Amino acid sequence: MILNDKQQKFVDTAIEKFGTNTITAAQIKEVQAMGFPKPSWLIYGTDDNGAWKYRVGRGLYQLPVGEQETATTAVKAEVIGEVPNQAEAAYIPAPKASLTVDHNGFTENLIPAIDPLFVPFGNFQSIKKIVSSKMFYPIYVTGLSGNGKTFGIEQACAQAKREVIRINFTVETDEDDLIGGFRLIEGDTKFFKGPIINAMEKGAVALLDELDLANPAKVMCLQSILEGKGYFIKKTGEFVKPKAGFTIVATANTKGKGSDDGRFIGTNVMNEAFLERFPITVEQEYPSVSIEKKILGKVFDDLKINDINFSNKLVDWADIIRKTFYDGGVDEIISTRRLVHIAKAFSIFNDKMTAIDMCINRFDEDTKLSFKDLYTKIDSEVSTDSETVDSEEIPY
Repeated sequence: MILNDKQQKFVDTAIEKFGTNTITAAQIKEVQAMGFPKPSWLIYGTDDNGAWKYRVGRGLYQLPVGEQETATTAVKAEVIGEVPNQAEAAYIPAPKASLTVDHNGFTENLIPAIDPLFVPFGNFQSIKKIVSSKMFYPIYVTGLSGNGKTFGIEQACAQAKREVIRINFTVETDEDDLIGGFRLIEGDTKFFKGPIINAMEKGAVALLDELDLANPAKVMCLQSILEGKGYFIKKTGEFVKPKAGFTIVATANTKGKGSDDGRFIGTNVMNEAFLERFPITVEQEYPSVSIEKKILGKVFDDLKINDINFSNKLVDWADIIRKTFYDGGVDEIISTRRLVHIAKAFSIFNDKMTAIDMCINRFDEDTKLSFKDLYTKIDSEVSTDSETVDSEEIPY
């Protein structure tokens, strides 16, 4: 292709600015901002066969260098005994893009923000010490739902200034989701590295959330990684060695032995050899009454609810229900997360029993009525006959 004056000036400006004749789509926009029109000839240019002329990869373009292109073609023709015609002299095919892309989808800062509402309790300090040490030391954190397992781990990493890559597991999670796989990108097949490989290369904390929901056979690809060793990517032939600081923290509602009472349907019995690769298991309990009052007090302050009495009554109510649950008296429990739900509902509807009623509707009718009745015995200011919000007043 013979460049006109404007095209040649674009090429010269880009090479002068970036010092290379291979530029990215973002760099093209930078040159455009200097007063040039969009170089469609560069971005969309194709040869007679429909192949890209200047695009050599995703978002990567090789600038034509004018006379240098012609000279290179002529030399090539001389070597093989051919005389180039004008069309051949004007174009050298761009090299074909590689099938493998060293892709890192996590270029931003992955250190969690410190949450001012967080109150440390339980094994928080131990987890923080482990992630702060930057030692490879996998942790398995187990406990009932809504007691702050994942939140606590994220806040430990926030305080330790450690990057976290969180992976939420389902029964369908497999090697392709974790390690990576081939993707069809603009007609080319490219290998994209998965979150585990990204965490290894960044030296980040890999947070395996709800690990016991995974199909045990589909996550056995993590075996060597849980030993602190590198991983050989069979599809590309690349061996990835973990960077210093990489470690794994898993959360689960069970200890990997399934859920006998059916409360956590979908959890699986994990492979014993897989579980054995976690050096320690941390049992996360609900916070004590005093700690939970601090947590809910902060939530109330954040929501601008000036009713510390209601906050404390909710915690006492939840504590009695949990003790009854552990003794086998009820089949349901009020989690710390549900207390936060009630606080938010109260900030919206400004009625205690409406907030409680709406947030415990998920339970069966008998359980719901017994929970409401218990609260009226704790808080003499309310009764089960308190006015509730009519369904027609609640916007969808």
